[in-house]
Amino acid sequence: MVRTTVLQMKAYFKMDMMIQLNYFHLDADTQNRLLAQSKQDVQKRYGVELEIYALKNDLDYETLLEEEAFRNLYSYSYSFNI
Repeated sequence: MVRTTVLQMKAYFKMDMMIQLNYFHLDADTQNRLLAQSKQDVQKRYGVELEIYALKNDLDYETLLEEEAFRNLYSYSYSFNI
């Protein structure tokens, strides 16, 4: 079985390659860091509205914030250096 690295393939084909990663393909530390950043982003943008919504509908604000942070993760564009 021959193993070829991405860099070898890139050099062979002389072109840029795009590798698509899903949030769940990342290691746990990276997932936690991105989720924390997403929570801060959601809280900064929609914190007041989420809090009002949580109070009106008798929901836990932290749970609602975490759910919205997960949804927000899929609006990000990730860039990695290899």
